Amino acid sequence: MAEDIEMAVGLPGAVHRVVIVGGGFGGLQCALDLKGAPVHITLIDRRNHHLFQPLLYQVATTSLATSEIAWPIRSLLRNRPDVETLLATVTGIDAAAHRVLLDGGDSVPYDTLVLATGARHAYFGHDEWEPFAPGLKTLEDATTVRRRLLLAFERAERTKDPEERQALLTFVIIGGGPTGVELAGTIAELAHENLRGDFRHIDTRDSRVVLVEAGPRILPAFTEDLSAYAKTALEKLGVTVELGHPVTECSDAGVMFAGQWLKARTILWAAGVQASPAAQWLGAPADRVGRVLVAPDLTAPGHPDIFVVGDTAMVNAPDGTPVPGIAPAAKQQGGFVARTIRARLAKEASPGAFHYVHSGSLATIGKRAAVVDFGWLKLTGWPAWWLWGLAHIYFLIGVRNRLAVALSWLWIYLRGQRSARLITQGDASGEALAKD
Repeated sequence: MAEDIEMAVGLPGAVHRVVIVGGGFGGLQCALDLKGAPVHITLIDRRNHHLFQPLLYQVATTSLATSEIAWPIRSLLRNRPDVETLLATVTGIDAAAHRVLLDGGDSVPYDTLVLATGARHAYFGHDEWEPFAPGLKTLEDATTVRRRLLLAFERAERTKDPEERQALLTFVIIGGGPTGVELAGTIAELAHENLRGDFRHIDTRDSRVVLVEAGPRILPAFTEDLSAYAKTALEKLGVTVELGHPVTECSDAGVMFAGQWLKARTILWAAGVQASPAAQWLGAPADRVGRVLVAPDLTAPGHPDIFVVGDTAMVNAPDGTPVPGIAPAAKQQGGFVARTIRARLAKEASPGAFHYVHSGSLATIGKRAAVVDFGWLKLTGWPAWWLWGLAHIYFLIGVRNRLAVALSWLWIYLRGQRSARLITQGDASGEALAKD
């Protein structure tokens, strides 16, 4: 019951109760920046770990292990007696009663609520495609994609049908944003370099990797010259880039675009996202992907005690463009909310409106190339790749993880060997290889 959760906290009535829903970049940053404030924090997440999503595709493509990009939330906050962590699923918000509703009928009271609930995949009205074209948002997604990729080669090794073998060795990525580009480049390297010589009946270099983008160019958030470089770099890796062609059909047998059917057994989705149902919980206005149209101070309209951050929020940058749904933006928003809460409790002037500072855009293309756009500086090729790697290692949590990731990348770069090529979540029998 709600009373049971509240009593378990054991709080004096005067302590300001901050509830943070979501342990991603925004929610965790808010909790960290509230250290020492006169508050008690309850952080609720339906998973027990904080995930470094920018490297999730590297788990999916066998470069990194799950433990190298995820950390138990309780461990991260173990030295914070002011923080309580709950493993639970939020089912709604009772804003009138100031309570967060949980699965099982429980609820948690709040004085200030921070919604950092993230986003999920969006299939543009074709939710029936999801079983055939999984996206990449969670560790479970990553291990599922890794399993499908590796099983495709195993099945191709066993089949006697040349047409079926080619379908198994065809990999389609839908969406030409950073995730799609990074997946396409890494899968091409995996097939054409890393797995070469491992099989006896197939040549993995016969694999075909196809990146399908509905727009006129890949990496649309980058400048046109960097997008053009990325396309050329992908093609050098053996990736076929199809531009201006939205996918119109998708099944376990393949995809249709530009009026043509392409047989493919492995299809990955990187084309769009849908915000969590936070706007529905609050009855708040939202944009077309479900993000709450927040006030300039990141509060939900009509709810000054509720903040919304990260992929759940829609707010404009100083230049009038929407703040992108990337990790640095979520971290900035989480820190801003923490400062606002501190100012309110101290009865000081509020920080005012949130101002996003764009640090730059980065995307990698395999293990030897990347594109970096800091506005004042643009880089391509291996210098951009090294800078991309250093930036991501810097933002990882803990010395152990930084060393582990750095050594994994160095080993891949020098030897071309990926250490996380494990098929999990299934039986290795012939029956399991015949179906998912």
